[in-house]
Amino acid sequence: MVKLFDINNTPDFEAGEIILIDKPKTWSSFDVVNKIRWKLKNITGNKKIKVGHAGTLDPLATGLLVICTGKATKTIESLQNDSKVYEAVFKLGETRPSFDMETETDQTYDISNITNEQITSVIQSMEGTHSQTPPIYSAIQINGKRAYEFARQGQDIKLKSREINISKIEINDISLPNISLTIHCSKGTYIRSLADDFGKRLDNGAFLYYLRRIQSGKFNIHNGFKLDNFIDYLNNL
Repeated sequence: MVKLFDINNTPDFEAGEIILIDKPKTWSSFDVVNKIRWKLKNITGNKKIKVGHAGTLDPLATGLLVICTGKATKTIESLQNDSKVYEAVFKLGETRPSFDMETETDQTYDISNITNEQITSVIQSMEGTHSQTPPIYSAIQINGKRAYEFARQGQDIKLKSREINISKIEINDISLPNISLTIHCSKGTYIRSLADDFGKRLDNGAFLYYLRRIQSGKFNIHNGFKLDNFIDYLNNL
């Protein structure tokens, strides 16, 4: 039976566990899966034990990564369809090719005349259903390669737009050039692209300075384990 991992109960990773991990910064989602899979292979003796994640986080993002083991991997597709909640900081007055901190600033803008009222109006206009084009620095596959591989080689590629829904954006703080937000959105939403779009709607520039996923469907980061703590737990089994 698939169940949510509870440190107080005896786990059965082959029968299926859903583990909530607080992904560290600079780790890819695959790095986390690979680390846990390697540990579980040694613990269970099953070299073919399945481990996967329900929704990728970029390496520079932190927060909730839903890990599934054993038979729980059959639920990944349905879990990926869940809505997400993020804490984000958009930095106004600059653009970057990757729309985030991965690349260097390529253009700067004057933000001295932008008001809090303009920012609030634009943020409110971003709620609802929209068509969004994923950033070229993304893990989307094109002819067997990741989009970011083409982007890093300087190749011009075209990605198909997709429909997304932003159910709510809360403004937590405006301390220019930074705008702190909580974003409730559908699966497949690229917050980096939202940041870039935000800048364009202000006839300015913006990029994603900070991103943390705090919720995925019914799962919340408050119930997540630091990766190091979870690995220590596995070492002590």
